Amino acid sequence: MNLLKFAAIDIGTNAMRLLLANVIEDGGETYFKKSSLIRMPIRLGEDVFDHGRIKKKRAINLIRIMKSFDLLMKANDVKRYRACATSAMREAKNGQKLIDLIYKETGMRIELISGDEEAEIIRSTQINRLLESDQNWLFVDVGGGSTEITLYDNGEVVKSHSFEIGTIRMLKNMVTEDETEHLNSWLSDIKGKYDDLKIIGSGGNINRIYKFSENKEGKGLFYHELRQIYKQIKAYSYEDRMKILGFNPDRADVIIPAAEIFINIMKQADIGKIHVPKIGLADGIIRLEYQRFKEEIAQTVS
Repeated sequence: MNLLKFAAIDIGTNAMRLLLANVIEDGGETYFKKSSLIRMPIRLGEDVFDHGRIKKKRAINLIRIMKSFDLLMKANDVKRYRACATSAMREAKNGQKLIDLIYKETGMRIELISGDEEAEIIRSTQINRLLESDQNWLFVDVGGGSTEITLYDNGEVVKSHSFEIGTIRMLKNMVTEDETEHLNSWLSDIKGKYDDLKIIGSGGNINRIYKFSENKEGKGLFYHELRQIYKQIKAYSYEDRMKILGFNPDRADVIIPAAEIFINIMKQADIGKIHVPKIGLADGIIRLEYQRFKEEIAQTVS
């Protein structure tokens, strides 16, 4: 048995995440096991959507977090890592400049990935293993700045798109009518061509909603259950969502627009149930980085 330690850094619009994972090679089989996940709320989107750039205070915090992630990876003997920045950093006027500064300060490289690349990484989570071969599925990942949707038909990717619709963007009233119409039209087209669609939800908010529902793992949420939970949470003020419901400050506001996005997608595509496995961008980063690692070894040997 061979044990390798990999790490993934996801720099999102709402939060940054460091996923530490054990990759176990044994008898020709490879197993991916999560070791720990560290999440740091940073809200890059608040600066980007208000000012078009990441301001000094948040930039300093970003560098501090990256330095702490670097130390944690070294303490855990991580063999390889990959850091990816998504929607907010893509749109920040000083995004690339900040990435260059982080490299200068820490030696850590950050990749600025497109919405399509983000969707591709999420697909690499081996989500097809969760899909029934005779079913049609939508895989939906809702973030702070964008929503990635992939359509699967019999386990194969048919089409995929990244929409500029996200929780922070909605809170800042930065979602355009054209983009909403684009999403609804995209879903309407799918609805007319594929019967009995099902949906898989990804992202911290839908996972938190599912935990709030107290449904057993694997059961999923029916459309009416999701709407009921949404109404229940929305009935509380932001402060009471923290004090009474126990949400973190950076979750208590974005969970409402996240629920609205999922509800709209299910309504437009006429989907009655959502399944919520615990997978996301960081999981895909780990798998792709391991694949890249093995390819480099194969090239060296040959």
